[in-house]
Amino acid sequence: MKISKIGGMYNLKTFRSNDTNNPNQNKGKENSLVKSPLKDSFELSIGYVNDTHGQTNNMMRILSGIDGDIVLSAGDNDIGDEKNKGIHRATAKFLNIANVVATAVGNHEMDTTQEDLMDSFNTYKADALVVNMKKDDIDEQDEENVKKLGRARLEESLKPSKIVEVKGEKIGLIGASPIDMFDRLTHPNYHTDCHVNPLDETIEDIQDEVDNLKEQGVNKIVLLSHLGNKKDKQVAQTTDGIDIIIGGHTHELIEGIKDGENLLFSKSGEPVILTEAGRDGNFFGKLNLTFDKDGIITKAQNNLGETGLFHKNLVNQYIFENVLGAPEKVGYIQFAPPPPKSLTEENPHANFVCDVMRAETNSDIALWHNCGVRNFFHEGEINSSDIKDISPFLDFVVVAEVPEKTLVDLFKKAIKDTYSTSSRKPGLIAVSGLEYTVNENNGTLVDMKYIDKQGNIQNIDVENPSETKKYKVVTDEFLMSAGADYSILAKEEDYLKKYSYDKDIMVCNYIKRNNKPIIINQVGRIKYTDEK
Repeated sequence: MKISKIGGMYNLKTFRSNDTNNPNQNKGKENSLVKSPLKDSFELSIGYVNDTHGQTNNMMRILSGIDGDIVLSAGDNDIGDEKNKGIHRATAKFLNIANVVATAVGNHEMDTTQEDLMDSFNTYKADALVVNMKKDDIDEQDEENVKKLGRARLEESLKPSKIVEVKGEKIGLIGASPIDMFDRLTHPNYHTDCHVNPLDETIEDIQDEVDNLKEQGVNKIVLLSHLGNKKDKQVAQTTDGIDIIIGGHTHELIEGIKDGENLLFSKSGEPVILTEAGRDGNFFGKLNLTFDKDGIITKAQNNLGETGLFHKNLVNQYIFENVLGAPEKVGYIQFAPPPPKSLTEENPHANFVCDVMRAETNSDIALWHNCGVRNFFHEGEINSSDIKDISPFLDFVVVAEVPEKTLVDLFKKAIKDTYSTSSRKPGLIAVSGLEYTVNENNGTLVDMKYIDKQGNIQNIDVENPSETKKYKVVTDEFLMSAGADYSILAKEEDYLKKYSYDKDIMVCNYIKRNNKPIIINQVGRIKYTDEK
């Protein structure tokens, strides 16, 4: 077995025969899990990934470890809009080399135009599955709008489900997209002709598709879900016929098999196993299962592999470099702390990038949204590919004059939204040239200070910020004018400058020009209080 971390096999026969807390169990039935003669059993291993987010270095490492009788993805394999075509091609290579046979459609798949999305899907060996997304007929749309927004017959590249044969057994696969899909897009106007059904209708869609598969003689069914962990649990407990949910979207890291966490029970009391392997390809999984003759799981073992423990295969590295170009050695990282575990923690890696943007553009303030930070600096030699993984989206660096009140309003909204969600999205904002304090108890901005290049500190009145005083602010286009989760700081026509490259290029240039080891320890810019 190639997975580095091996969990114990969870014997569901023992679990069910003990009749532990299972509110959905139909106690009037004979317990089918108690009877599973070896001759009537079927063993299946599933390699799985979710939310790899175009992290090409991690993809290459995953390819050295992932295996299974079948390999599946819960979506968000890709990242970025039509400017990120190299990442899209590399993602396709990853899915194909890993022999992924099906993937859910996540929100990040929809970052780009429908034409580009279809082009990507058409290069996949995998089928893109989605049962709960609907699309308007393109023939009934305005032709000019279709052309301008890059719309296409996307439904031709999507299926609600598929049946695959593994070791002589039929396995049914269904895909589901997130309910909030179209609230989270980089370019929402690309897909205003699409919608995802609300949760109650999505559950009906899934159940109908399960019933359809069962009518075709399938009694082992996997849901590839980008609904998120909480909704996955609802689906597991309000449907019948699903055995496994390969989950994504909320970036949970679920290890082993735990009753009530990822071992749940359907309406009729049959076990349902849930998985999710974090985010950004930092982990991947292997689920080992034993089914009885009726297609009911009797044993399960859920293993996670830590991607960083695997080396890149030289052949795969060569394939990826043909798509992305060979990375350039940039410099050396002398010290770098572990990355934060939450979007509410201060991120010194992102703060360092902000310092670079501020210095390189001679701006007063630099900002970067934590949810856009997809990796971190590692100690030792660093190349351009490593830095690109930290900022995989291609969002051009831009500079604009921003009123103090607009700046304060951005932080107030980001903090409020972050602390009002269990996932802590969109996250706190990394800064250079600012310090600010967050009340974690009520999710508010308490105070803010501007620190000029000479180190002088000026207090900003967050309760009565100036509408006339302006700061020269540098960030990326997403945060400046296009971010769905944030207030707009400046419109494109008001930019002072738009660079032809993103933060990764700016950081590479800065490190090469300084030509000395880099220390990542930029902290103390976000302070916390819980006073009521």
